Amino acid sequence: MGNTFEGGGRTLSMSNGSTDVFVDVLMLAVSDLAETVWEYRFATLLTFQDQGAVGRGVVGFDLEEIDWGGSPGERAAAKDFVLRVLDLALRRHRWDELDYDPPYAEGFLRQYREMVEAFDPATAYAAPPHRPLSFPGPEEAVMASCVRHRVLCAPGYWDSCVFCNG
Repeated sequence: MGNTFEGGGRTLSMSNGSTDVFVDVLMLAVSDLAETVWEYRFATLLTFQDQGAVGRGVVGFDLEEIDWGGSPGERAAAKDFVLRVLDLALRRHRWDELDYDPPYAEGFLRQYREMVEAFDPATAYAAPPHRPLSFPGPEEAVMASCVRHRVLCAPGYWDSCVFCNG
């Protein structure tokens, strides 16, 4: 069993173990970059990919289901943020804090970056009430951080971060 991340007609499929690593390295990056409400909403979406909290083999999301914003400027800023998160993760940001070596993470990050780079946020679709059901709303945006691991966590859904759950 595995997980898929989709967008723009492309799919990144990973085993449960690879997904854990993918989410770990993304959480290290997104936790240090998020500043705006939209960025915290995206970080919250990543916290929902924690298989230790939600179950193995049931995570992943489609780029088309993300509320990228209502204007071209908002969409461009959102896409730029996701690319900056991926670029920071690709620079092995805080990987020295992991208690394992992620040998395949860079390949998955590169593949996902290519997907995001090629994706046109203007093609995203929204479910009523004008935001996708799988993308957290502003009221759900995570703002709490695990003191021990210094990454964002979603206390409204569970009381620990992706590393505590691992």
